[in-house]
Amino acid sequence: MRRWIVLALLTAIATYLLELLEVDAAALFAGLVVAGTLAIAGVAPRRRTPPRAAAEGDPADDSAPPAIPRPAMLAAQGVLGVYIGTMADPETLSGLGSSWLPVLAIGLGTLALSVIGGALLGLHRLVDPLTGSLALVAGGASGLVALTRELGGDERMVAVIQYLRVALVTITIPLVASVVFDAHSSGASVASPSGGDQAWGLLLLAVALGIGIPVGRLVHLPAAGLLGPMAVATIAELTGLAGDAAVSTILLTVAYAVIGWQAGLGFTMDRLRAIGRVLPAALVLILAIGVGCALLGVVLSAWTGESMFDCYLATTPGGIYAVLAAATAAGSNVAFVVAAQILRVLLMLFVAPFAARAAARRLVR
Repeated sequence: MRRWIVLALLTAIATYLLELLEVDAAALFAGLVVAGTLAIAGVAPRRRTPPRAAAEGDPADDSAPPAIPRPAMLAAQGVLGVYIGTMADPETLSGLGSSWLPVLAIGLGTLALSVIGGALLGLHRLVDPLTGSLALVAGGASGLVALTRELGGDERMVAVIQYLRVALVTITIPLVASVVFDAHSSGASVASPSGGDQAWGLLLLAVALGIGIPVGRLVHLPAAGLLGPMAVATIAELTGLAGDAAVSTILLTVAYAVIGWQAGLGFTMDRLRAIGRVLPAALVLILAIGVGCALLGVVLSAWTGESMFDCYLATTPGGIYAVLAAATAAGSNVAFVVAAQILRVLLMLFVAPFAARAAARRLVR
């Protein structure tokens, strides 16, 4: 119990510091780093060894259950899934207007770039094809980390590479905005949901988990703990049944931390060295995907008539808060940019698991 308390306290402190720096999903990144550091130091909470294995002196291995209890992990995935589902606000998505088809087509193009990049990364001797495919999906980093273990991939590798992508995109957006487009960004704040909205959100959360997870398992949905509730919440949001429901900020922060712990507690020095050897190849592929997305932005601008800057922001592979800040500061078409980004995230999380599995099977064959 003492180790869990230390893990929770250090994660809370790290989360606070990262939020001051406006890091996306700060609690997930904090949980990942703190849990990984404690695991490597040998002072992290340990997975429970079955009594029979303990009596025989068998050490725990990567196939053993993680230290995070499965019900807690499913709950965390469900909270994140419902939060992402509530992003599909009809009023926000209406900002696409008649451009929804070009944005959808460009989103599919982004997915194709991600899967191709992931397949190339999967050729690395230290990366299996499924992990490579998921690690470079351009969007929904927190959701992808949450579902990787369920799909059979290495969530430690996915977490590190996904957050490398998010960091690079977040850093380059203001640079490209000022140097290429002569626009300047400032911090954008996100309004906190009201108490009534959060209470309604608890009801939506209970319904989404109660229906989404069992139905997801029944239809063999990959990572049903995340995608099942996300599907229910998305449908409720698009049909208006969700109303103004919003996921509690505290619940979301805890869910992020639990997902980060799940990945971080599996770290070892050998695993860390292996990830370090993969990062140079991953960095090159992340940059290549970023350039490809910028070119897709040029195509989107020609297709829709929106400004080149707006389409660049709409097609960046991540960093939605940095995108919002840049669009707001430059007086851009914020509704179009945000709607395109949300559609991209939903598309990536709903389609990417199936695309990643298909690509991995083809590579294995």
